[in-house]
Amino acid sequence: MICIEMSSPGGPDVLTPTERPDPSPSVGEVLIAVAGAGVNRPDVLQRRGHYPPPKGASDIPGLEVAGTVAAVGEGVDDWRVGDRVCALVSGGGYATLCVAPAVQCLPVPASLDFVAAAAVPETFFTVWTNVFDRGRLQPGEAVLFHGGSSGIGTTAIQLAVARGARVFATAGSDEKCRACEALGAERAINYRTEDFVAVVKELTGGRGVDLVLDIVGGEYFARNIAVLALDGRLVEIGLMGGTVSATVDLGVVLRRRLTITGSTLRARGVEEKGAIATALRREVWPLLEDGRVKPVVYRTFPLADASAAHRLMESSEHIGKIVLTIDAA
Repeated sequence: MICIEMSSPGGPDVLTPTERPDPSPSVGEVLIAVAGAGVNRPDVLQRRGHYPPPKGASDIPGLEVAGTVAAVGEGVDDWRVGDRVCALVSGGGYATLCVAPAVQCLPVPASLDFVAAAAVPETFFTVWTNVFDRGRLQPGEAVLFHGGSSGIGTTAIQLAVARGARVFATAGSDEKCRACEALGAERAINYRTEDFVAVVKELTGGRGVDLVLDIVGGEYFARNIAVLALDGRLVEIGLMGGTVSATVDLGVVLRRRLTITGSTLRARGVEEKGAIATALRREVWPLLEDGRVKPVVYRTFPLADASAAHRLMESSEHIGKIVLTIDAA
């Protein structure tokens, strides 16, 4: 197979195409002939040497793929050779062939092609488990999504709106803010020119939001606490702004009965990821099938141009997802 490997930690140019032996599926796994592979922030962190793959995972980057089942391992009854699937993986996505646990595979929705389907697993798994499971977002509640124009943000906005929430978002330009509002956000806030705490408090009559999904961390932590309503929940899933926050008045946490939590996805076990896949198929796949929700794909690159895709990711110029494509799949 052809895959993208990293010669050493470093910049985008360390991503180079190479040949490796074809993988084969083990018990409970499927082999996918990859047509598209999503590019995500964790891939960039791995390339820089800051996010090593979990024990036993492929060293090849790439956390999501879409394509056709090429082979099935022992014990796999739900999938057949030729099935169109998308899958969450712990590594190995930047390749023409990728092994995935069968329970982490989902059928490609009829409304999507392989490119769009490749942009689904990582963000939809992440949003479901953090916003609706851990964050317990309910219809009628208000939510603030930081990084609203990112892959996570564009997914979260659509799913929250589809499930009856009142949605606010932050983004780094007026253009990105308009994109968030086009997806259903009531108001998107340009964090470079506006104070999101003040804007959200004004729009909610001083109440604040029930949930904040944060990919920034750092100095946003205290401000996230300030924007939460009574019984509000803060879910941390990223640390783009650093791991250390300013001092927080814990009395506010007590008086307003706040919940602070966080999670990562990649290191979770197959069984837990399989449970998320089951929930997605039940709760979200109907929305994808009828087009009420769809992944936002900003640009595609051939697999061999993974370095260019990473440069775009690091520029933060994109809105939505970046996908690597494989014409031969």
